[in-house]
Amino acid sequence: MLTQSDIELFQKQGYLVVEDLLDDTALNRVRDEYSVLMNDLYDRWLKEGKVPAPTADMGFWEKLDHCFRGGFDWYQPFDISLPHDGITDETPMHFGPAVFQMATNRNILDCVEALIGPEISSNPIQHVRIKPPQSAVNASESRAHVIATDWHQDQGVTLQEADDTTFVTVWLAITDATVENGCLQVASGNYGEMLPHCSRSQVGIAEKFLPRENAVPAPVKAGGAIIFHPLTPHGSLSNKSDGYRWSFDLRYHVTGQPSGRSHFPEFVARSRKHPETELKDWRVWQKMWEDTRHRLAHSDHIPQHRWGNDAPYCA
Repeated sequence: MLTQSDIELFQKQGYLVVEDLLDDTALNRVRDEYSVLMNDLYDRWLKEGKVPAPTADMGFWEKLDHCFRGGFDWYQPFDISLPHDGITDETPMHFGPAVFQMATNRNILDCVEALIGPEISSNPIQHVRIKPPQSAVNASESRAHVIATDWHQDQGVTLQEADDTTFVTVWLAITDATVENGCLQVASGNYGEMLPHCSRSQVGIAEKFLPRENAVPAPVKAGGAIIFHPLTPHGSLSNKSDGYRWSFDLRYHVTGQPSGRSHFPEFVARSRKHPETELKDWRVWQKMWEDTRHRLAHSDHIPQHRWGNDAPYCA
């Protein structure tokens, strides 16, 4: 799906905007799956008296808005990963057939193969991002999956085990990502090393190393994606619109190399050498995460990031 010119551009600027990776059928499959999940959550919270009774024409976005403005956690039940701490046997997460089909979509894997080769594992450092209007977000909210994301490099949010791993991030738009509603901003260029990060409310590049001069916005339409080299600095703008902006972070690394979060499960998404190792059943993926949740709920905390705030550049 990528041309040689695309690959050369990716190598030169560290990222690539690719339109129309997912067609309407694939997009609607994901949207429908999340609508069912939202209906189940809303019905539960209605019984608990947390949300008003829905009207006949109330859809996904209206229900989500009630949940968001109600001040209780709607985000984690939607996420395709576990939080960084406080994991219990009841911690919600979502692993369903439509999301699995999205993560193993042929068009996406074709692009990834052109950049890292044919032996591809789905990396467990993945998230859904459904971002409300920034003006309505509580000042105490700091999660990068909900508010504007600080500048960072994706290698910077892995553990040291993956410093030599070859991987890419596919930032996939489910709704149009515009400058107004908080699309990504990218520092174009060929970065050869990891910049110092600090663990503030988010893990982000230290202030004195921020790439301010060559930052450009990267809008993309629903179904399109931005593919990143792991050392390319990027973040997101604030959502200044009145609506929500929805995307997924999907990451892929060369099979056999460390994932950067080895206490979370990965799986083989494509293998030209050993196609029999490819995972085809979403229920196996779901069970892998359920088993991981149980194990981590009953073990000592394992850090998900390497950075602290004790370095001089974090002062």
